[in-house]
Amino acid sequence: MLEYLRNAAEKPVAKILIGLLAFSFVGWGVAEWIFGGTASDTTLVSVGDRDITINEFNIEKSRQLSMLSRDAQRDIYADAAAMRALDQQVLGTLATQAMVENRADDLGFVVSDAQIAREITLFPEFQMNGQFSTYLFDTILARTGYSEAAFANVLRGQLLRGYVLAPVSVPISVPDFAVRAAYDARYATRQIEYATVKYSDFSVDEPTVEQLRTFYEQNPHTVPEQRTVSYVLVAADMDKPDEYDAAYQQAILVEDDIIAGETMATAAKNHGAKYVALGTFDAANRPADVILTDSMMANIFDMEEGLESELMETRHGFVIVRVDQVIPTHNAEFESVQDDLVDAWKRAEQRKQAYVRANEILVDLNDGNQMDGGKTVTVSRAQGAPVDVLSAAFNSQIGSNSIVDGTDAFYVLHVDHEIMPDVDDAKMADIRKELENIATQGISDDYNTFLGREYPVEINDKVYNRFFAR
Repeated sequence: MLEYLRNAAEKPVAKILIGLLAFSFVGWGVAEWIFGGTASDTTLVSVGDRDITINEFNIEKSRQLSMLSRDAQRDIYADAAAMRALDQQVLGTLATQAMVENRADDLGFVVSDAQIAREITLFPEFQMNGQFSTYLFDTILARTGYSEAAFANVLRGQLLRGYVLAPVSVPISVPDFAVRAAYDARYATRQIEYATVKYSDFSVDEPTVEQLRTFYEQNPHTVPEQRTVSYVLVAADMDKPDEYDAAYQQAILVEDDIIAGETMATAAKNHGAKYVALGTFDAANRPADVILTDSMMANIFDMEEGLESELMETRHGFVIVRVDQVIPTHNAEFESVQDDLVDAWKRAEQRKQAYVRANEILVDLNDGNQMDGGKTVTVSRAQGAPVDVLSAAFNSQIGSNSIVDGTDAFYVLHVDHEIMPDVDDAKMADIRKELENIATQGISDDYNTFLGREYPVEINDKVYNRFFAR
C-alpha cells in the first residue's frame, strides 16, 4: 500500500509534510494569549471522535499561508473578508482529514512505528549521499520545533488517510456502449434548414413621450447603490522594513487624530499623509485608483455610512478609508433617462415586428409549405450556423420546427436529420478517459458525503466564538 501511494502521486506525503517543516509556525501560543494561562479547553470543533485544536488550526493555517506569495499574504491580512474565507478553508481541510482518520479507526487500519520509520528514511529531504541522515532529520525538526513524536503522528495520519481514500480513487472502468454514446453525442452532425429574420429589417417611427413613458414603466432603469468615498494614504515601500515601520508609526498618528475628531483631510495634512476624495461611484464602475483592488472594493461596500475603516495594510502603504455617503439602489427619474430610452424603444418595436414575421414563416412551414428565405446546412455542435441556432438544433427533436430567439434576430428552424460520425480511435480514447475521471470523481464526492454523515462536525461555540473574535 505504501509503495502504491508513493508511485501514485509522487510522494504527496513527503511534499505536504516537508511543506510543514519549511517555515516557522506562526500563531503558536495564541490560545494562552486569548484564554489565559489556565485555559484547558482549546478544541475548536469536534469531528466524530477527533478534536481539532487551536494549535492544529494555527499549524495548518501557517502551512496554507506559506504556499502564497508575500503580496497575496499581505492582501489577506489587509482584508477581513479574505481572512475569514481562509479560516473557513483551513477548518474545512482539517475537518475532512479528521473524517477520514475516523474512518480509518473504524476500519481497523493501523500504521506501525516500523512503517513510520521506513517512510521517514525514504524522504529525500532527510537523505545525504543517498542514505538516511539522522543529522538532517534532527536539524530540520529542531529548526521547526517539531518533536519526533509529533512528526510521526502527522505522518501516521497522512498514511491512514491514504489507506482510506486510495480505493475510492482507483479509475472506474466505463462500458464501451457508454463511450460510444458519448462519442456520438459529441461528434454527430445534423442537417438543418433555417431562416433569419433580423430586427434591423424593420423600420419604426420616432416614439412619442407617452410611448416612452409607458415603455419606461415596463422597463425601469435601476441605479445601483452608490457610495461617496475618501481615504488617507501613508505611502511606503512595504518591502523595506525601515520604511514599513516608519509608515506604520505615521499612520497610527493619523488614526489617533481622526479618532480625536479631526477630519481626514486635516489629519492627513498634520502628518504629511495623502488625502484623496474619490467621489461617488457604484461597485461596477470604480474610479481609476491603485488602492481600489477587488478586496478594497468589497470592504468599502460592506462599511456603514459615516464610518472610517481600521488601519489597512496595502501594497502601496497604510490606508484609512471613509464612506461619506451611501445612496441606496433606486429607480431613475423618467426625465433623466428619457433621451436614452429612444433606441431601446425602437429596438423593442423592431423585435415585435420581427417576431410576427418569424411566426408567419413558421405557420407556413407547419402547413407543409417551403421555408421562405431558408437555407440548408450541415452543422456540428460548434460550427455551421449562429450559436443560438446550433444550441436549438441539438436540443430539438428530429423533424421539429421552431422559432429560436437570438440576440439581434429570430430564426425559424427545421431539424431534418442526424448524421452519425465515423469512429476516431484517438478521440474515443480521450472520451473514455474523461468518463472514467468523471465516474471516479462522482464516487469520491459520494464517499465524502457519507463521511460527513458518519462523522458530523460539532462546533465548540465557547472556544470557537472567542477565538475567531480576536
